[in-house]
Amino acid sequence: MNQSHQIIKKMEVNKMVKDKNKMNNDSEVKLELANRIAQQSKRVSTTYQNFEAGIFKIFRTISTLIDRILFNSKYSILVSLGLAILFYISINFNSDNSLFSRTTINAKELYNIKVNASYNVESFELSGLPTTANITIIGDASDVITASNKSGYVLADLDGLVEGKHVVKLKAVGFGDNVNVKVDPSNAYVTLKKKTTRQFDLSYDFINTDKLNNIYILGKPEFENSKVNVRASQDTLDNISLVKALIDVTGVDGNFTKAAKLVAYDSSGNIVNADIVPETVNVSVSVTSPSKTVPIVLKTTGELPEGMSIDSITMDNQTVTIYASDTVLNKVEKVTVELDASTLNKDTKIVQPIVLPTGVNSSTITKVNLDIKLGQTTSKEIEHVDIMYINNVNKLSLSVLNNQTTVTVIAYGTEANLAQLTKDDINAYIDLQNAQAGVTEDIPIYVDQNSTSFVKYVLKQNKLNVTYSDGSTKEDKKDE
Repeated sequence: MNQSHQIIKKMEVNKMVKDKNKMNNDSEVKLELANRIAQQSKRVSTTYQNFEAGIFKIFRTISTLIDRILFNSKYSILVSLGLAILFYISINFNSDNSLFSRTTINAKELYNIKVNASYNVESFELSGLPTTANITIIGDASDVITASNKSGYVLADLDGLVEGKHVVKLKAVGFGDNVNVKVDPSNAYVTLKKKTTRQFDLSYDFINTDKLNNIYILGKPEFENSKVNVRASQDTLDNISLVKALIDVTGVDGNFTKAAKLVAYDSSGNIVNADIVPETVNVSVSVTSPSKTVPIVLKTTGELPEGMSIDSITMDNQTVTIYASDTVLNKVEKVTVELDASTLNKDTKIVQPIVLPTGVNSSTITKVNLDIKLGQTTSKEIEHVDIMYINNVNKLSLSVLNNQTTVTVIAYGTEANLAQLTKDDINAYIDLQNAQAGVTEDIPIYVDQNSTSFVKYVLKQNKLNVTYSDGSTKEDKKDE
């Protein structure tokens, strides 16, 4: 029993020792935790103090800077401006017309806007007004776009003004009321002159003649009225040289009657702005188509290669019908086709244009087909070709050395072309245009080269010794 009591007592003692040790350990932990808390608090306190000192330093620096600016006369204007802006913004920040809520203003420029004038056109002639002006449309973006698409114009209001010089304001009309429109120039310097009336004879011009078939010839117009009245200022009337009726002949193919527009011109052919009464005149014009059939003649130029000559040329058309006025047709006896022989070196077929004389408007054909044959060149002497005298304007008598009246000509061509050649086919002559009585000279002898034949002529003797004296001698006429 006692032994059990001792064991229990011993166990209680051991427990008490353990509890004491545990309490000692808890105290040490608590002490360590307290130390750590104290150190952390000290660090936080130090950090806060440093932060507080920094903030105070920054505030003190800013305060010092503001004091320097506010109380320095050098920056007083800038400070005043800044305060005024802040004050304006603070007042208008919540207003419907606030700087930040105001609608964006746009501007658009339009160029060459027509300028109209309001004045008494029956009584006055206006000068000096520009025909166009530039405008600037200012307003809300959508309103500017709408206005720029409208058919507005610039107006010069001269109603009520009398004869003389005036400065008038130009204003924009028709662009709407929601925009502001500025006109450049804003003013115009104009002159009003009283109109008077003068009568002019009527002349004419055919217009669009390029649209008239070339086979037609226009007759002289017959006007309903041969005179017209022109109303303008005295200065303008003095500047008018003539008044023309412009007769449009587009597509006409026979006699016609139509109204022709009347236009006034100065001496330089410039249009003069004036009131013509009436503005048009009825005119009748006859349309004819005179024609004539003439031969087509070949004309050769240039030289063939040595030793070759043209033997023959065949054309697919020998005649052509030409259209022109009767006056021109009476003077035309032929038309030509030109051929440059220097381009030939063998038999060939080519197409060449017909050369129409001046004044001929048209022809039934414009080109011909040529079939060209070449051959070897031979020569033939033609003796006793008569020498003719031309242009003996001074009626001189001629004494020729040895009484020579003929010359020998050497003809070159193909054998076939020379076979039928005689002296009567050749024209040799001397020209007495500059001959003077009492003079003896060696005068040149000329021979015609017939461009329509394929034979070339060379004189065996190219000068003739002649003495001139007063008197009359029979003059042989050279065939033209």
